[in-house]
Amino acid sequence: MESVSLQFPVAIILLGGGLVAGFAGYPLLRPLLALYGFIGGVIVTPTFVDQLDGWWFIAAALAGGLAGAAIALAVYLATVALLGAGVAAFIVHLAVEGDPDVWLVVAASVLGALAALIVRRYVMIIATAFAGGWTTLVGALALSRDDAAMAATGGDVSGLFPMVPLTGHEAFAAGWLVLGLLGSVVQLLASRRVRGDD
Repeated sequence: MESVSLQFPVAIILLGGGLVAGFAGYPLLRPLLALYGFIGGVIVTPTFVDQLDGWWFIAAALAGGLAGAAIALAVYLATVALLGAGVAAFIVHLAVEGDPDVWLVVAASVLGALAALIVRRYVMIIATAFAGGWTTLVGALALSRDDAAMAATGGDVSGLFPMVPLTGHEAFAAGWLVLGLLGSVVQLLASRRVRGDD
């Protein structure tokens, strides 16, 4: 009974968080990463400078916060590069019959990582839109008592597309595609307005 009572709030959080990520994920991504990195740095720093007092301790905590923010933003760039490398390797596997040469996969991954970094704004808009769309669907389905989605609220996503074959999950895949594309368009239009592009 306890797990059932927790599934409802988790489903609400997934639904709300998915909508925010899907339709406003990119503009919030870097500020949130920097904020969480700063907070993490401030929390971790006293472990290393507990012998300092007064203003020295405050200065060290602030420096640790700034270092945490910088690390979080660096992780963001590494994530973008990994996304690009993964997509490029996946495309090579689709394009080549059998097992592709390892050096071809490595070269494609490096080029994919560099390309993703160059167009990282678009990569992250699309990534947050599709991640948000998937999370929104899981939250909505969990609220409707779908078994696989309810299991996902407990951390088991193995019963949901794309972890399972498309057969039998066409509606979920179509909904995910629609929400991902819609979120991408909304975020792209919003980012153009912010940048003043026409």
